Amino acid sequence: MTRVLVVDDEPQIVRALVINLKARKYEVDAAHDGAAALELAAARHPDVVVLDLGLPDMDGVEVIRGLRGWTRVPILVLSARHSSDEKVEALDAGADDYVTKPFGMDELLARLRAAVRRAEPAGGGEDDVIVETDEFTVDLAAKKVNRAGKDVRLTPTEWHLLEVLVRNSGRLVGQKQLLQEVWGPSYGTETNYLRVYMAQLRRKLEADPSHPKHFVTEPGMGYRFEK
Repeated sequence: MTRVLVVDDEPQIVRALVINLKARKYEVDAAHDGAAALELAAARHPDVVVLDLGLPDMDGVEVIRGLRGWTRVPILVLSARHSSDEKVEALDAGADDYVTKPFGMDELLARLRAAVRRAEPAGGGEDDVIVETDEFTVDLAAKKVNRAGKDVRLTPTEWHLLEVLVRNSGRLVGQKQLLQEVWGPSYGTETNYLRVYMAQLRRKLEADPSHPKHFVTEPGMGYRFEK
């Protein structure tokens, strides 16, 4: 059973989420501030976190960074902050998706299901391969990336983006296709997600992230992976 950690200081939102999630057979824990959220996450090991940014004791971005210090659990941000800069900051800290308040429960649940799916281990297949570059090696079957003899820690979303690009090696993958394959069919215009996550992949894998050799941007169109 999928365990969800809900972090929000608005009791009515927590109550609505708990009722809706439990009705759909999720196990739910709830925290009303950042400190309690980090403690609960360590104790209960949720499968996904739904996190409000406006918490009474610390900014939600600090909670994201705290979680990313030790876990790759999918983090779905729920916030009244609408600005692009604030969305990018949350994604850059390690969030997987961003839903603005007020939100529709059906949309939130769909995004939560998509986040959980991205974190699930992929079944092995005959097309599972190892892709080697000068700087790093991608093992699609094991869902691992190795650089300079060490495993590189990727979040589920970072991995999924990398996987789509690697499986289309040498081919341009359009922005809309990438968004829909990584985040889900309801996405298509959130190009800031791609900018943030491509920057994260480049920081972790490219020898010179400011002049990428493997993760190439085709301005206005999409991205391409080159060995």
